[in-house]
Amino acid sequence: MALTLTCPICGKRNGYEFRYGGEEKGPRPEEAGMTPESWCDYVHMNECKTGVQEEWWFHRDGCGSWFKTFRDTTTNLEQEG
Repeated sequence: MALTLTCPICGKRNGYEFRYGGEEKGPRPEEAGMTPESWCDYVHMNECKTGVQEEWWFHRDGCGSWFKTFRDTTTNLEQEG
């Protein structure tokens, strides 16, 4: 499957130009009362759902920007949010 992503600055590009930044997880948890286990869960435990999910991507071979997009994990196609 070919992956193409639409950078908000550079437009549609080949997926090889980007680095995956992970699933969108919402706001970072408060540090007060944070345990190593709860931090590990926040960082590493992903939903890995089948279908459309919101993700972070970095345009490493282009403009160097971070952006979020929606991608269908079954087809690798970008989706409308």
